[in-house]
Parts: sequence; C-alpha cells; structure tokens
Amino acid sequence: DLLDSLLQETYPQSILMSVSSAQTDKAVLERYLSLPQGDRVCATYVWIDGSGEGLRSKVKCLDSKPSKVEDLPNWNYDGSSCYQADGSNSDVYLKPVKMYPCPFTRGDNLLVLCETYNHNDEPMATNNRKKCVEIMKQAESQHPWFGIEQEYTLFDHDKHPFGWPKNGFPGPQGPYYCGVGANKVYGRDIETAHVRCCLYAGIKVSGTNAEVMPAQWEFQVGPCEGISM
Repeated sequence: DLLDSLLQETYPQSILMSVSSAQTDKAVLERYLSLPQGDRVCATYVWIDGSGEGLRSKVKCLDSKPSKVEDLPNWNYDGSSCYQADGSNSDVYLKPVKMYPCPFTRGDNLLVLCETYNHNDEPMATNNRKKCVEIMKQAESQHPWFGIEQEYTLFDHDKHPFGWPKNGFPGPQGPYYCGVGANKVYGRDIETAHVRCCLYAGIKVSGTNAEVMPAQWEFQVGPCEGISM
C-alpha cells in the first residue's frame, strides 16, 4: 500500500525488518505538511478523558482561522469510548476554552483545549477547570500568581530509561544535574524541541534543565496570573 511504498523509499529492507510496525518515518510526513491547504485550517480539539489523566483529541476542519476562542464551535464525542458514559447515552460535549498555534502541523492550524460536559450541560467529573475558573474569578482582585514545574523521564522503546546501559546502570548521581556533554545528558534534542514548541504555541515556558538522573529533564511555566497558564 501507500505507506509501504513510502517506507521503502526511505529505509532499506534490512532496516525495515528491525523497525516496529508501529513506527513511521516522520520525514515522510514532512513532505505532506508542506502542502498548501488554502484558507481552511485544522483545529485539534484536546480534552481529559474519564481517567482524569489521559488526553484525547480529534480534528475539526474549519473554513477559516478563528480570531478568538469564542469563534470556535462546540463539538461532541463518544464518551463510552473514553471511560465517561455508557453506550445508551454516550454523547459528551466539548467547549473550547483556549487555543494555541499548533507546533506539530504549523501554519494557521490550532490546538484547542476543551472543557467537557454531559448531555444535561453539566461538567463531567474530570472537568476540574470549571470550578477552578470560578474560584479564580472570586480571587481576581488579589491577582494570584502561579507557576508549575514538571519533571519527566525519557524511555526507550524497550521501556528502559533512554541512554542507560542495557545490562546495568549509569554512574552514581552527581554529574548529571544541569550537565553538559553527551556522556552526562541524554535526549537534549527532545528537550530542545519541546521548549521550541512551547515558545511557538505562546506558552509562557520560563526555563528547563537536565535533572539528577540521566534521561530525566525538568521544565517550568510561569509565573502566570489566575488560570491564564
């Protein structure tokens, strides 16, 4: 099929045999991301599913780029497939609350963060943002500031920490925190790409650094006022 043909153009058969069937070559995608799409835009709606942690998304194609988030239409999805409803009444509704330029598809395309509501227009159990907005409005005169710091660890396809020896462990803690050099930090290109994506999208990322464990990184966002983060 088309995918096989595209892969054959990029990889020799010996390499393809060792590549997981779930992997694709992103360079092939780049050829198509550069195609013109006219005035239409793709808006990727993103929401939190019934687990309270997992993210879901679906793409809506719009006739033009909206100038503000209020111009985006509400949408819906099958909540029974997202741990949020049973099959007899499964519609869950998406209300856009924030939009960002999409660093993955670029151009005028958008990432759209959404709140979720049931068929009675009641917030879903995992829609904690609505309550947070109400509290922030009550405290608006106090101008509350917030910042977040998140650490993450990169893993290889075999679920082994990225860059670690396959049959052992890296050296003792010490040289890795804010480290410099290929023998001290692993995955800096991923960390750099992440920060550039945040800057492109207009997220107020304020810093990043390698952490105390090899393949572990940290980034910070803020300070931001109220729920503007």
